Amino acid sequence: VWCHGDFAEITENGGFIIHGRSDATLNPGGIRIGTADIYRAVESLPTVIDSIVIGQKLDGDERVILFVKLRPSLVLDDEMRKSIRDAIQNFSSRRHVPARVLQVDDIPYTINGKKMELAVRDIVDGKPVRNVSSIANPQSLEGFDRLEISGE
Repeated sequence: VWCHGDFAEITENGGFIIHGRSDATLNPGGIRIGTADIYRAVESLPTVIDSIVIGQKLDGDERVILFVKLRPSLVLDDEMRKSIRDAIQNFSSRRHVPARVLQVDDIPYTINGKKMELAVRDIVDGKPVRNVSSIANPQSLEGFDRLEISGE
């Protein structure tokens, strides 16, 4: 079901799950990208439990960085990165494919159940996280500051 540019799933109990609402719109190369397309592609993979995607300002542009939480005992390797990128390209387009795919232990959420893309972006940019009191799982932020973001 499509509604105002967002995607909705009807659950078996007759409820709705709305995909597409986001704090952060991605804009690599001047092309606006909605994060919902990336989330749907990635989280449909059996290896991925959850994910969060951000745009990182770099050299006057923006690059897309995807963080994934994998099933227990799985470790992100080059083959899995390729399958994630292929899934995103096949579901959406080459423009949606992230420049970096990194593994994290957990994904930060607000108390209301919203992914905290802006908090992750602040950490990646070396800025203090705003609205720390609204984070349901603040320990999830710890892993992001230890990641090597450059490269790949």
